[in-house]
Amino acid sequence: MIDLADHAPRLFDWSDPELTGLNAAVAAADVAIFASPTYKASYTGLLKAFLDRYGNNGLAGVTAIGVMTGGWPGHLLAVEVHLRPVLVELGASVPSRGLYVTEPELADLDKAIARWSDAALPLITTAVRA
Repeated sequence: MIDLADHAPRLFDWSDPELTGLNAAVAAADVAIFASPTYKASYTGLLKAFLDRYGNNGLAGVTAIGVMTGGWPGHLLAVEVHLRPVLVELGASVPSRGLYVTEPELADLDKAIARWSDAALPLITTAVRA
């Protein structure tokens, strides 16, 4: 797990060896989960800055899962409308809908994940095996 807040001061230092290593590790993963709270109806600038470090097709070969949290269901499409396109643009495969969890659902997170995973896991599993 990478908490981008721990690396915020160096996200725009393209020569930072630790961030270069983190980018390489994510790009080498079979599956990567990209998670963010909803901020102004989209994902955070921290995640955007991290993703900006990848070149064209920098996530090719990675099966990506988008996850976002938010205060209300009105932003539930943010994971599909904002996060998915940038992951696809970077070459990742995004085989399922992302997971959006509202603050009230955090109290029973297992239930929210189970409801999402019923449809998502078969798609993700098929993509990883391909």
